[in-house]
Amino acid sequence: MTTHTPKIAVLGAGRIGEALLGGLLRAGRAPADLLATERRPERIEELRARYGIEITGTPEAAKAADILILAVKPQDMAVLLEELAPHAAPGRLVISAAAGITTAFVESRLAEGTPVVRVMPNTPVLVDEGMSVISPGRHAGEEHLAHAEAIFGSVGKTVRLPESQQDAATALSGSGPAYFYFLVEAMTDAGILLGLPRDQAHDLIVQAAIGAAVMLRDSGEHPVKLREAVTSPAGTTISAIRELENHGVRAALIAALEAARDRSRALAAGQ
Repeated sequence: MTTHTPKIAVLGAGRIGEALLGGLLRAGRAPADLLATERRPERIEELRARYGIEITGTPEAAKAADILILAVKPQDMAVLLEELAPHAAPGRLVISAAAGITTAFVESRLAEGTPVVRVMPNTPVLVDEGMSVISPGRHAGEEHLAHAEAIFGSVGKTVRLPESQQDAATALSGSGPAYFYFLVEAMTDAGILLGLPRDQAHDLIVQAAIGAAVMLRDSGEHPVKLREAVTSPAGTTISAIRELENHGVRAALIAALEAARDRSRALAAGQ
């Protein structure tokens, strides 16, 4: 890797790619140090106007950048790597942010010795509250992991895990926000059933979720202890908890996460 401020190219400026561009700029990166690729002309003009960065083609980005972030959909990764391979020098750090794409898949399509880091972000990177799981490939060292952490740390938190645990992390963190949206949707419907207007039910639940999340993050307390603090003897909360247990909500969540993990494994196997 070079000793100067590395030039970063985001290949595929969709929702996650654009979130990274915005986060990097807010973290102090200069627009001149960023590149992006995008195929749609109207989108190219939008990105240029919004961020003041250069939008270019895959070969040009591969030649100009020190770090290449592959932020396309999993089904588009093979085509992107085919375009990238002739132009990406072995010393370029390649970061894959596509669900289910292994470092071995990327390494096998690029020059021998290319350092590859796999990252699984989730959609809260759009509001700088993301969680990104980082795993090194065969040729990635501490310096490469540090670069990945700095990039994805600009839009939230990061954690390093062995790649063998990426499918589990995808089930928990990558898909995790959807489970909470599902829960909020169900609780909103319950609030309406109990006689509350939809907008008020929504606001009550969202603020309860934000408050609970901040307490979990900042208190350091186990979730059981925090739950018990709300659960009075013979009170309303324990009555609700009993119904959740009677309906097997805990078992359903475990089964749901196992299904998500299994689907992540299937994606990695090309299915």
